[in-house]
Amino acid sequence: MHTRHTRIASALVALVAVAGSLFALGGCKGGNEYVPPPPPKVKVAKPEKRDVTEYLQFTGNTQAVNSVDLRARIEGFLVKQAYVDGADVKKGQLLFVIQPEPYEAKLQEAKAALLSQQAGLHQAEIEYVRAKNLLKEKAGPDTDVVKWDAQREQYKAGVESAKAQIEIAQINLSYTRVNAPFDGRVSRRNVDVGNLVGAGEKTLLATIISYDPMYVYFTLGERDLLRLQEGRLEGAAAPDKHVTIPVEIGFSNSTDYPFKGTLDYYGLGIDPKTGTILLRGELPNGDDRIAPGLFARVRVPLKQRQGLLVPDTAVGQSQVGHYVLLLSDKDVVEQRPVTIGFAVDDMYVIDKGLTGDERVIVSDLQRVRPGGKAEPVADAPKTPPAGAKP
Repeated sequence: MHTRHTRIASALVALVAVAGSLFALGGCKGGNEYVPPPPPKVKVAKPEKRDVTEYLQFTGNTQAVNSVDLRARIEGFLVKQAYVDGADVKKGQLLFVIQPEPYEAKLQEAKAALLSQQAGLHQAEIEYVRAKNLLKEKAGPDTDVVKWDAQREQYKAGVESAKAQIEIAQINLSYTRVNAPFDGRVSRRNVDVGNLVGAGEKTLLATIISYDPMYVYFTLGERDLLRLQEGRLEGAAAPDKHVTIPVEIGFSNSTDYPFKGTLDYYGLGIDPKTGTILLRGELPNGDDRIAPGLFARVRVPLKQRQGLLVPDTAVGQSQVGHYVLLLSDKDVVEQRPVTIGFAVDDMYVIDKGLTGDERVIVSDLQRVRPGGKAEPVADAPKTPPAGAKP
């Protein structure tokens, strides 16, 4: 039994010795040493130098050039609606008819009153001449001359009054037909046919607005106003005209400014309460793409200048401001603070911080850190379109 235990102990000692020698051999080969990862690969590009247009940017709202409430200016029953709710109409097109018969009768009454006054005037003229002739022959008193002269003047006034009543009756009769004052689009009716309108108040029947052209209203502060005036001093306006200043607008469905127009109104001055001035642009809208009441992004071009541009993906922001990451000649990452200007497409104009010769990191900013290294890679060649010749 003792011999058996001795053999087992000898075998364990030998196994431990072999394991120790293997561990020692592995340590000699440096298997536990730290191997740093390769530097991250990033795309770099030099700032793009090109002429850019500097803009003033604002927000505003669109508004119809013409907007009119169509009201009943006389009392009567509404007998006809001559359009479809929400339809486009032309200037002069019939929209509503208010019962015309009472006003036609008033016109006939006024015309009859005129005939009566004219007949009375004719009779007074004859009697006046007769009285004057009798007075000359000493066959009649002078009181008849005076009487008929007074009658004649009275009938003359009556004729003028009757003519005025005819004109009033004609105007009231014209009010029975409500026509479109301009080309535009009419709202739904506010009163159904058969109702009494114009009784005690000028009943609102509908509203009509024009769509072409369209206005955009916006405000700008004192500093922007001075910049705008400074940038446009070289322009000269024609008599009774503004200096032509283009304006561009876009809406929330895109980042572009596809609608072009011109400024056509400037406020009388800076409002001391708000420190702003009201401006208005006029935009063609022949295809009715611009609706009234839309929130609009507005920009006004100031001048062209040369700028340095970098992709917007290359610009980061920290608590102290904007920055870009540069790659030095030794491929070391450097953080450079910059002052950005306005955006052009998917790029930012850099006003301060770059000279144009730097290598700007434009991709994978989150994978690098200032002071570390990075490996620049070239952009992959663009795949030619199908069917294109190499």
